[in-house]
Amino acid sequence: MGRTVVRINPKGLPPPVGRSSSRHRAGAGEAPRHSTASIVGPGTNDVRPSRSGAIGVQTVAVTADLLGDGFEIRVLPLGDGVDNDLVASLVRFRAQDPARGAVLYVHGFSDYFFQRHVAVHFAERGYDFYAIDLRGYGRSLRPSRAPNYVAAMSEHFEELDAAVELIRTDGHRGLVVVGHSTGGLITTLWAHERRADPPLDALVLNSPWFDLAEPWLTRVVGTPLIDVVGRFAPRLVLREGLGGVYGHSIHRDHHGEWDYDPRWKPVTGFPVLAGWLRAVRRGHAALHRGLDVPVPVLVLHSGRSHLRAKRWTEEAMTADTVLDVGQIARWAPKVGRDVDVVRVEGGLHDLFLSAAPVRDRAFAVVDDWLAGHRRD
Repeated sequence: MGRTVVRINPKGLPPPVGRSSSRHRAGAGEAPRHSTASIVGPGTNDVRPSRSGAIGVQTVAVTADLLGDGFEIRVLPLGDGVDNDLVASLVRFRAQDPARGAVLYVHGFSDYFFQRHVAVHFAERGYDFYAIDLRGYGRSLRPSRAPNYVAAMSEHFEELDAAVELIRTDGHRGLVVVGHSTGGLITTLWAHERRADPPLDALVLNSPWFDLAEPWLTRVVGTPLIDVVGRFAPRLVLREGLGGVYGHSIHRDHHGEWDYDPRWKPVTGFPVLAGWLRAVRRGHAALHRGLDVPVPVLVLHSGRSHLRAKRWTEEAMTADTVLDVGQIARWAPKVGRDVDVVRVEGGLHDLFLSAAPVRDRAFAVVDDWLAGHRRD
């Protein structure tokens, strides 16, 4: 299998059972190209928050999503309802028999949900599948707001709470949350903050962003400087993007397999703003001090990293070219009381976008782990 399991919980976990042998067609996650020249996402629906500040779930319209073939979308107004450009977008793909409950998928930075095959995988295993495009991402991009920007990771808790409210309204009580990269950091912080009354039953983290993948001097000396600059000049561009190596590894116009809208997920990434990076580093600091996520957690990462490459090579197709996998393994024990860590050899940064044999192994790990944590 090419995987290593590191048991964090001293009590151990139930043995995995029920591995699926299903395979996925190449390109099953391809998203259609868009004809509009704008990066702006779908328009908002005519809905208003309830007096408690939560959205009025009964008023959120359900429409067909751009992924087609059974995918639906609900646009969620955020804040006090005055700013019509402050929204999140919840995509839904229903299982024929959702006996296992629901999965909520949360993407990373310079990202949005386009992975049809991920939705199909979980639906075939009895989960209604949901994915959220966070404020300022993908379907939730609006012209008046900087792409992907928040001043604190906790700003995203509002849309996660709203998504959970809608999922509960759909009749689900069991919920697995899957977070990728920055989405892994956000969902970890959210699950810790909501620990008194956990809205989820399990947390699956696909290459979560647990530390800055930079040299010691940048991480240790540079972070206080980022904190100051991010406070007083939050919109200062620190970096124009993330480089093109990872984007070239996944997009089918280059060396990859997948199709997605580069206006919503640029090949080189969106600019990194000082205020946003300050928020990320504060989130990292909270994790490094230790969190108390009260539900079982599965952390997956590639077998190796290939960082700071100036151009694409074949080596990029079997490694994480975005994050330091050693950092992921190092900080995973700080997430909570019951954490499993699995290394997936040959994986890309998004393990579910890796080559078919590798992503099948990653899915099998998740399936086995969830089978061992079922709450019947």
